[in-house]
Amino acid sequence: MHESYSVRLDGFEGPLDLLLHLINRYEIDIYDIPVATITAQYMEYIHTMQQLELNIASEYLVMAATLLAIKSALLLPNQELEEEDEGYEEDPRDELMARLIEYRKYKEAAEELKELEHEEKESYIRAPEKIEHSQSDLPKLAKGAVSIYDMLAAMQQVFNRKKWNRPMTTTIERVEIPIKQRMEEILNQVVASPEGIPFIELFPYPAKSHIVVTFMAMLELMKEHLIYCEQEKTFDQLILHKWEN
Repeated sequence: MHESYSVRLDGFEGPLDLLLHLINRYEIDIYDIPVATITAQYMEYIHTMQQLELNIASEYLVMAATLLAIKSALLLPNQELEEEDEGYEEDPRDELMARLIEYRKYKEAAEELKELEHEEKESYIRAPEKIEHSQSDLPKLAKGAVSIYDMLAAMQQVFNRKKWNRPMTTTIERVEIPIKQRMEEILNQVVASPEGIPFIELFPYPAKSHIVVTFMAMLELMKEHLIYCEQEKTFDQLILHKWEN
């Protein structure tokens, strides 16, 4: 029987973080959000999380309902405005836009404080001694700028591959493999590829069970700082490399 992996990751910071990721990824104007487009993209991420059997926090589902409600409101015909309204009609997107702007402001402030903290640590003077890097000083998922949402976008491509557009639940397609074994296999492949190995090449089988285990094994290897992902620019494929200290 396929083992269900219930996973929570520090890389998931909440639905507003995911929406900001989509806004940046697709270069969307935060003051004029195309709700239909961003809702479709958001729901793709939610669907991918479900396919990977990730433990999705309820706040993500609440945001999905909010986006669908806003989309529906925008599709409704405009109501006749009363004369005292002087032609003003509230945009259903206003509240979401305000929340995103506020969230972005605090996120940017937090990043600035983190940089200042790093600079302060760098300027601390003490007697020479052997320095050992702790795990907490290292990035939690990736060495580069790749986020968990970039990895989910790559997983969308894996699930959408045309040659895999068939049921994944048949006995013939089912591939059972322990996550530790899959971690060893992935690490060996990455080590054997000095120039890096494309993300999608680590998913050779169309069986959903194998896809899920592969993704989880990949994340575990990143958390243990054995491999990392990089992406040269937006929409480029992800490349996995061996972590070099």
